[in-house]
Amino acid sequence: MIDTSREARDPYCLTDGEADELLRGAPWRRFVVVGDSLAKGVGEPAEGYLTRSWAERTVAALRRAQTGLEYLNLGVENLRAADVRATQLAAAVEFRPDLAAVVCGGNDLLPTDFAPESVEADLDVILGSLRAAGADLVTFTLQDITQAYPMLAEGPLLPRIRALNDVVRAVSARHDAVVVEMWGHPAQSETDIYSADLMHASMRGHAIVSAETIRGLGRLIAASVAS
Repeated sequence: MIDTSREARDPYCLTDGEADELLRGAPWRRFVVVGDSLAKGVGEPAEGYLTRSWAERTVAALRRAQTGLEYLNLGVENLRAADVRATQLAAAVEFRPDLAAVVCGGNDLLPTDFAPESVEADLDVILGSLRAAGADLVTFTLQDITQAYPMLAEGPLLPRIRALNDVVRAVSARHDAVVVEMWGHPAQSETDIYSADLMHASMRGHAIVSAETIRGLGRLIAASVAS
């Protein structure tokens, strides 16, 4: 039997019942994920948590709300935003999604040639093309990992994360995307949401990202009903 005891007690995670209530009336039938290793679902197991990525968790919840949901994950490790645009965007549009999650920019942070304006231009094309194809959009900001590992605050990483998050928010606003705001999340200071490489989420981290994604989609559903 799979041990999910810690997940069941985690205040930042959702039970199936809570997720189902948030996604009641979900209209989406074709969900695509584009991006890098976070999109793909890379991450270490976490004791007491289901070994399932944020995207797989989110798809499972969406399929309980919308039987027959079609799903395509194009995520590939180590891609920068320009690579995602060049290698995944055409296939994502061809899939004809009505819901698209875009997870990229993190791999642009580490090279010395990090240029927020270039990342913004690539994200603008990715989100704009998917929106024009008829998809509702979901994007993600990054957590402040220096809250859990203060030694990482030395050097350029923290200001670069802030700059990338500002880019994600700005492009998302232009294309009316739901932003899953992980910056400032109360769990960001807890070391067990990160894998040992300090670049990927653990399965606890994935569970939390999925919960925040479902909450964001729930707000979108509620706003649609209210209008």
